[in-house]
Formats: sequence, structure tokens, C-alpha cells
Amino acid sequence: MEPASLPSPEIHPEWFTNREISWLDFNRRVLEEAQDPTSPILERLKFLAIVDSNLAEFFEVRVAGLRQQAEAGVKDRNPDGLTPAEQLEAIGRAVRTMVDEQYRLWSDEILPALEKEGVRILRPDALSQRETDSLSKRDAAWLATHFEREIFPVLTPIAVDPAHPFPHIQSKSLSIAALLGTEDPQEPHRLGVVQAPRVLPRVIRLPDRPGHRVYVFLPDVIRWQLPKLFPGVPILDHTAFRVTRNSNLYVDEEEIENLLTAVEQELRRRRRGEAVRLEVREPCGPDLEQALLNVFELERSDLYECEGPVNLSRLSELVALEERERPKAQVFVAPVHPALRDPENFLRTIRRGDLLLHHPFDSFSSVVDFVELAARDPNVLAIKQTMYRTSEDSQIARALLSAAEKGKQVTVVVELLARFDEEANIRWARRMEEAGVQIVYGLVGLKTHCKLLLVVRREEDGLRRYAHIGTGNYNPATARVYTDLGILTADPEVTAEVAAVFNVLTSLSAPGEFRHLLVAPFTVRSGVLERIEREIRRAREGRPAAIVAKLNALQDEEIIRALYRASQAGVSIDLIVRGICCLRPGLEGVSSNIRVRSIVDRFLEHSRVLRFENDGDPEFFIGSADWMPRNLDRRVEVMCRVRAEPLRRRLDAILDLYLRDDVKAREVLPDGSHRRVEKRHGLRVQDALMRQHLAAATTSPDAAIPPTT
Repeated sequence: MEPASLPSPEIHPEWFTNREISWLDFNRRVLEEAQDPTSPILERLKFLAIVDSNLAEFFEVRVAGLRQQAEAGVKDRNPDGLTPAEQLEAIGRAVRTMVDEQYRLWSDEILPALEKEGVRILRPDALSQRETDSLSKRDAAWLATHFEREIFPVLTPIAVDPAHPFPHIQSKSLSIAALLGTEDPQEPHRLGVVQAPRVLPRVIRLPDRPGHRVYVFLPDVIRWQLPKLFPGVPILDHTAFRVTRNSNLYVDEEEIENLLTAVEQELRRRRRGEAVRLEVREPCGPDLEQALLNVFELERSDLYECEGPVNLSRLSELVALEERERPKAQVFVAPVHPALRDPENFLRTIRRGDLLLHHPFDSFSSVVDFVELAARDPNVLAIKQTMYRTSEDSQIARALLSAAEKGKQVTVVVELLARFDEEANIRWARRMEEAGVQIVYGLVGLKTHCKLLLVVRREEDGLRRYAHIGTGNYNPATARVYTDLGILTADPEVTAEVAAVFNVLTSLSAPGEFRHLLVAPFTVRSGVLERIEREIRRAREGRPAAIVAKLNALQDEEIIRALYRASQAGVSIDLIVRGICCLRPGLEGVSSNIRVRSIVDRFLEHSRVLRFENDGDPEFFIGSADWMPRNLDRRVEVMCRVRAEPLRRRLDAILDLYLRDDVKAREVLPDGSHRRVEKRHGLRVQDALMRQHLAAATTSPDAAIPPTT
């Protein structure tokens, strides 16, 4: 009997997990990696820093947006049934629990584990003025001298009064606040503030003790030396604090003439965005807390008390210092893909057949080599590339500059609104324009998020195009720590469609028909939905029907409804979703045939891969789009159909590994929470992939990377 059609999801909020709560659940999975006592201590520190960094950005963007909606009186409910105000309440409860766990982990596990490995962090109480005798005389003398020479000259203490207003504090910057006494006990206490300039390192190494490396945090040293900054003034209380501000950009592209100038102006406004969260270092008295809340116009519900160093993301500096002291045996050095070892044969190799690169297991240097080779090659006439996020010192950007200076036609589609990378993109855009690169800012109202690179070369038989289509940014730094996929191809049909996408971006022309690419906002949504419906038809006909999707996020309500229909029809669905997942698997009669897992490991999972069973002839796509409304409707995204049989087999093997991981995988439960999968074989997908690629590096250039059995 065919199942009944699903009722409207609006009356079934229990079928959907709230987007923000799902994201917080992802961040909890990151925290669990920091809590794992079997992991090396520096790995645990890295994950603890990532949790804090993630939370800060979450408040800057997501919480800031929800606050604006709530303050505007928006009462619309999401499919999960929550209004903006109700979401803020739920977020507050979840974040407070998470912050408490972070600092409990820091005090109870991380500090003792560091001490066992010969690393000592001097705590604030050991640095307080009253207890300097707990420091060795050598430590106290060294710190005092270091402060006088390297820190004190950079600091500007401010006692707030009518002539000295409270300074503007940038979002996420570190500062010290002090409650200052006055000569007249009838006068109110004054507020003092000292900003810790970002040019100063947050972690300071003291002279080593026998068997120990000793570190202190910059704010603790400043607090220790507050009497030197406010001489003769009673210091009644003091704390380190950090304020997080609304960092959304508000640019109406249709109402401006110069997008570059508008973004620069909006970036300056962002630095003065309204505060959304205040963190203070405990212990901190109520008077000082209230004074800071008043300054930033926040409520006590916006205050987070930290029983440890404010800004745990700065633990990454401690990790970097410690990594210099430790052997590098654990560092993974990605090999070059076996077929691309000889740069002289790079293009000839691509002409022979498509190649699949899997970063960071394959070196990203091959992509850099591709651009640099094109820049040098006198037969290359044109290079076109999208730029969403890049590094400050980008080899690819420098190669594009060089190509333009050599007279090649170079076009770069720069996304100026790539969140938190706007300034770097603006700097590169200006440099490129000066060098003769044709800079385009994409389509009005749409972010350009696709990852495309096109090279046009004159050859004996005419002009030939070469393309790279990827899932990740053209950023060598993140390519070492993100898992991403890319295809190098000279297929005339595929490269012609890539060229057509660039024409849409640069000429505002209407998109034509794409056979090998799905392009958002035009055909990704419809293409995915058509293929889900095809699997539903196959299942109802009793034929093979299955979907496997590896994504960063799944939020789109229409696609979730389609997946629920597919589950009811008997389609087997496996989803590998790193972060946000608003779909609830395993609901009886709704999503019984859907399984969702998430993997958090050493490298950030970032690749997007789709597999549709297609009646025994599986259809694969890789690309830049997640299943979220913003990716499907408000961004230019590209998903590329993978046709070459060796690449299809390779993608099948990769997905199989991810579905068999039982070390770092968690399964999402029907209520939206998660738990670790049962460990049976001890398969850790990222370790398996590293072993595969290292083994392939010892083979002949024509060898394929074997699947792991």
C-alpha cells in the first residue's frame, strides 16, 4: 500500500531541528574532541580554541541577526516552531552550558595534562600583586622587566571621566577593566580601561624551569601590573573582558554605484556594530560587571562569566609555540597526485582524462602549479577564476598578477561579501586592477560562491580550454586543514559550460542550458529535487533506489520534505552532514529510511558529494553548494556531474569510507541530538585516506589511488 502524502510540515515542528540549535550541537561535537583524553594534548587545545572561535562568530552573525528580529517584534515561526525570541532563549541556555564545560575542561583536564608534559601555565592568582612571593624571584624580576620593555610602552590606560570617554572596543578584542577608587568617598567609583593591542602576543614564554616550559597570558600580566598603569589610584576590582559585536554587513547592491567603496564603508561601520555579548574573567565583582554592562548597553542575560582566560581561541598561539618544541613526526605532508608529479606534462596529463584531487590528502600545490603554469605559458591566452576566500599572501593571486602583466587576458570574479574575508579580497582586487586584471563583482544580490578556474590555450588543433572545478576555496592555507575535492578536466563539453558560467557572471547574460553542471540559483534546487523524485519513482517500481549526500549543512525545507517523501517510498538515504542538519532521521513513518552521521576530526570536513543510485548507474556530483536556502537561492554555486568511470569509482570508495568510520563518526538521533557510533572495526576515515595517498605516492605516475577495504 502506498504511504499517504505528508501533511504540511508547518504543523509538525517535531520533524525539524532548529538551525541554531543544530549548529550548537555541531560545536558540541568539536568540544567533545577537545574532551577526548586519548587525543594528543595539542590536538585537544586546538579543538578547544576552535570551539571558542566558532562561538564568537556565531554571536557576531547569527545571534546578532536574531536580536535584531526580536527587537523589531518579528514573531514568525520557523518550521521547528520557534520565534526569534524563543530561539535566543534556547541559545542562551545551550551556550552557558557549553561555556561552563569549556572552562571545566580547561581547569580540570587540560592544565593538569599540560603539566604532565612539562608545560606550566602560571595562573592569575599566582600573578596577583598580593601573591608575587608565589613566583620565584627570577620569574617576577623577568616578568617585570619584560613588561617595562615590551608591553608598557604600547599600552594606553584610560580613567573614564567627562574629559576621557570610554574608548571604542573592537569586536572580540581583549581589554582590562578596573574599578578605580577616588579620594572623596562620596564620589562614585571611576572605570579604568586598558586595551591589549593586537600587535602584542597573547602568550608569553618565561625562562624555562628545570623540566618545564612556563607560559603566562598577556591579560594576566597587565592585571598584575595595573598599579603601574594607574599609579596612586586605589584599584578596587579588575577583570579581563571581551565584547562581541554585530558584524553583519548591510549593503544594498541595487542602490549603490560602487560596490567596492560601499563594502569598505560598511566594514568601517562593522567595527562599531552594537554589542551582543560581554565576557568577563572571574572573579569579577557585581559593581564592575554592571559598569561594563552599562557601557555596552547590555543586559545581565548577555553576560558570560569565564572561569579561565577570556578568549580561549588564543590558545592557538600556545599550540604554535609548543609545536616548535616537539618532534614533527605527527605532521602529515600531503603528496602530489601521482599523475601530476611532472609539471612539464601537466596539461598533457589532463588531456588524457579527468583527474580527481582530494585535499589535504593530495597536495594543493597541484592547483597552484596549474595557475602558475598558465601564467608562464606563452600559449595561454586567457585565465578566468572565482575568488571567494583567499590568503593575504596568495600564490595564486600573485600568479594571476604575473599573467596580466605578461599581457594575458585575466578575469577574476571577486566576492567582496565573503564574510570576514572582505578586507583581504578588497586589497587583492585593487592590486589586480592596477596590474590590468579585469575584476568583476558577480551578480547583484547574489554571492559568488562557486569554485571555478578556466584556462584558454592555443594548441596545434585550435583553442582548448582546461578547467578546475572544486568544493573549496583557492586558499593554500585552508587547503591544508579542510577536506575538499576538485576535478581537473579538459573535457570540451564541461569546459564550455564552465565558460558559460563565467559569461553569466561577467555579462549578466541569461544562463543557457547546462547538461553537466547544476548552477544555482538557476538549476541546483530543481536538479536535486528532480533526482530525488526519480529515486522515489524507482523505489515504487521495485528497482534500486538510494541517495548518499556528503554536505556541510542541510537546512532547506523543500529538500527535507522531498527526502521525507523518498524515505516513505522506500529510498535508502545516507547523509553525511558536518554541521547544521534540520532534518530528523529515524522518525517512524516519516524518515525511517534516513540515516545521518557527522564526522569531526583533525581536518575540517568541507567537501560536498552527491550520489544518486539511478537504477544501478550511479550519478555523482561534486561542487560548492550545501542544501541551504542561501546556497540554492542566493548564491552562484556550481555542482559538476562526474562522468569519468575511474573518478566515479573513487568517489564511491570515498563515500563508503565515510559511511564506515566508527572512530570519529557520530549518528544524529531522531530528537536532533547525537551520539558516537558503536566502535566495531576501528576505521577512522581521515587516517585511512592519509594512508592511501601516502601509499600511492610510492607508485608509478599512472597508478590510481586504491580503495581501502
